Amino acid sequence: MAGNTAEEVEGSAGPETKTTNNAEIPPEFLIKHPLQNAWSLWFYDNDRTKTWEENQIELTTFDTVEDFWRLFHHIKAPSELRQGHDYAVFKKGIRPMWEDDANKMGGRWLISLEKSKRNSDLDRFWLDCVLLLIGENFEHPEEICGAVVNVRPKLDKIAVWTADTSKQQAVLDIGRKLKDQLGIHGKIGFQVHRDTMVKHSSSTKNLYTV
Repeated sequence: MAGNTAEEVEGSAGPETKTTNNAEIPPEFLIKHPLQNAWSLWFYDNDRTKTWEENQIELTTFDTVEDFWRLFHHIKAPSELRQGHDYAVFKKGIRPMWEDDANKMGGRWLISLEKSKRNSDLDRFWLDCVLLLIGENFEHPEEICGAVVNVRPKLDKIAVWTADTSKQQAVLDIGRKLKDQLGIHGKIGFQVHRDTMVKHSSSTKNLYTV
């Protein structure tokens, strides 16, 4: 519908009908509520004929509450993705890769979920996590880069990426908030990107745990 003119969208309604319809719409439904930051939704395609970076596709960017919910209701939930595929939501201009300037000094809070919990917890955790991000609900929102959800054969993963590992208190506050808001009872760990780059994530030691 993006290419339609106003006349095409509204059909044959005359000026009087349009005025009446607009008057019947409460003003609050005509106003969009801006987010503090613009955010991009990324999709990892896992096409083996392409490089890892080529598989990272920036699908769209949103900067209002209404645009986020419109997007959320029109894409597959993480539990519906094929194994090997990812979603990522990052501040606009930050790519979901360790090498990006905004990420290279940071790390990630990592939540691992057994495959058996894919249908019960994965989608809920992911939505709650994204709402924390875009709602600027962490105490140190300037330290937030984005979040990634990985759908894998054995363990699904959700990670919140932060900007600067050296800011210990900010990193710990983010981890505690994440754990509390998602209602996680066990421990979650924080991994430094530079460590994950040289080791498999399963063998990377946690810098912090909460």
